[in-house]
Amino acid sequence: MKYAYWIVTGLVSLILLASAGFYVFKNAQVSSEFVKLGFPTWVIYPLAFAKVAAVLVILFRKNRSLTEWAYAGLFFDILLAAIAHLTIADGGQWTAVVALFMLMTSYFLGKKVRPLG
Repeated sequence: MKYAYWIVTGLVSLILLASAGFYVFKNAQVSSEFVKLGFPTWVIYPLAFAKVAAVLVILFRKNRSLTEWAYAGLFFDILLAAIAHLTIADGGQWTAVVALFMLMTSYFLGKKVRPLG
């Protein structure tokens, strides 16, 4: 179970870090996608920062409340992304659904493998 936790947590972390990097380094392309999805473009950089911060909190797990908030924030971010893609029917929701499943798997396995005091 420990290996499964680290594999899924590593994969979801890589997805989120790649997403944050994409937000920063391919900003023009991301901005046009955000406009298609109906989101304001000013949230791109704060979202990139929040994703990186959440990944660090999840990987280091120093504080129970912060870890719970990181998982919750990512859960809602990914869920809303899935709904937005579903709404415009561009097929992007499946990537979000897979990421959401991986995030939830990481969360529940983490409670067993790396319990917080």
